[in-house]
Amino acid sequence: MFIQVNGSERDVPDGATVTEMLAALGVPARGVAVAVDGTVIARTNHDQTVVPDGADVEVLTAVQGG
Repeated sequence: MFIQVNGSERDVPDGATVTEMLAALGVPARGVAVAVDGTVIARTNHDQTVVPDGADVEVLTAVQGG
């Protein structure tokens, strides 16, 4: 299925959960915030939340610095 990730179209497996999507994109599961169609998905829900086809996903990584 195709989704928009940070403004770029990406192909991920059909029925992928947030955890599976992150793995398919090569993004570490820790240190990220994920929003699907404008709704922030709590990390505790990444394994249960299925990303729908055509979803608009934002993935933000934590950056350390000052």
